[in-house]
Amino acid sequence: MALSRQFWVVLGILLIATPFVLKAQTAQELQAQIDAHQAQIATLNKDIAKFETELTAVGAKKQTLQTAVNSLDLSVKKTQAKVKAKQAQIATTELQIKQLNGDIGNKEKSIDLDSAALAETVRSLYETDKNSLVVTILAHDSIADIWDDTEMLRTVQETMEGHVQSLENAKQVLTQDRDATEKKRAELVDQKKDLADEQQSLVVQKKEQQNLLAQTKNQESTYQALLAAKKAAKATFESALNELESKLQFTLNPKTIPPVGKGILHWPLDSIRITQQFGKTADSGRLYSSGTHNGVDFAASIGTPLKAALSGTVQATGNTDAIRGCYSYGKWVLIKHNNGLTTLYAHMSQINVSAGQSVTTGQVIGFSGDTGYATGPHLHLTLYASEAVQVRQLGTNTPCGKATMPVSALTGYLNPLDYL
Repeated sequence: MALSRQFWVVLGILLIATPFVLKAQTAQELQAQIDAHQAQIATLNKDIAKFETELTAVGAKKQTLQTAVNSLDLSVKKTQAKVKAKQAQIATTELQIKQLNGDIGNKEKSIDLDSAALAETVRSLYETDKNSLVVTILAHDSIADIWDDTEMLRTVQETMEGHVQSLENAKQVLTQDRDATEKKRAELVDQKKDLADEQQSLVVQKKEQQNLLAQTKNQESTYQALLAAKKAAKATFESALNELESKLQFTLNPKTIPPVGKGILHWPLDSIRITQQFGKTADSGRLYSSGTHNGVDFAASIGTPLKAALSGTVQATGNTDAIRGCYSYGKWVLIKHNNGLTTLYAHMSQINVSAGQSVTTGQVIGFSGDTGYATGPHLHLTLYASEAVQVRQLGTNTPCGKATMPVSALTGYLNPLDYL
């Protein structure tokens, strides 16, 4: 035969083209581990949903020390389950990255093998093509042999075309796998951040448990006395705030704020249950001396991560509980946004940001609580026209006189639900 031995060896490689693959057992083991983690996550998510239902039921009961303790116990159990779920999700993502890296390694080796085979075949064909017609005829025993080699060359060319297309496809899939890996790595970063938030939430909840028992000395009568003191001080605070804000003058220019529309602000909690609407409602006249509610209340067990409704700059933070006898916003955060709106988050158990800090939409700024005047844990969200709100002391004629907090002319308050 006229074609070289090297040529036929390379042709064999081309025709067989067996790709390099990871051992099947290794791939199966990876998938089995992924499946096990996902089954664990599904079980934990059921537990989280059960604890959430129980928390709602406890929250509807009469306020007693025991219900407050039970609520914190359930919050801790729910957060512990969420921590375990996040850890399992992180482990799953790490295995998926490992799986993708294995696929990438296989494809790279397969591409290298095909590329080398194609290069050798091209060199062999080139050497064959350099022979003259006379040399080619003399190198064969018969015309039939020449015809056989010609047909074989045609087969090789067709095989080469197929492998070139296969290489292009493999490279495209390789690019997709690399993109998927980068996406998974980004997910991993977010999941680890969420885990850190949940772990911090757990610390906050356990601390609140200790504070509650220390403050009440585990006595129901002491707990009820604290609630009564909050209610009495709250009425004084509400009256003073309403009087001050009624004197402030502000004319809202609609052009300085965005038109009403859903999705301008993002929900500050992952789970949404509204317990008190904005403005005059069926309960506002009974609950507030002004007869109106200046924000929206969301149910949120102590230690629930609170998120910025929009990117912006932290204008101020404060803690009115630092002033003895002042039951108002408790721990609060005020964020000024770039669209003429400013949001207030109140009754927090912990603040994670500071004045002047830039925050992004969805960033955890702290954790929910029941500081200030709050007869149960929740988030109070107020929305202002930025030009109307200012941070100042309430006044010397109230227990909150030395406390700093956001105040606004009544015309500067906006309904958060118009923008969420």
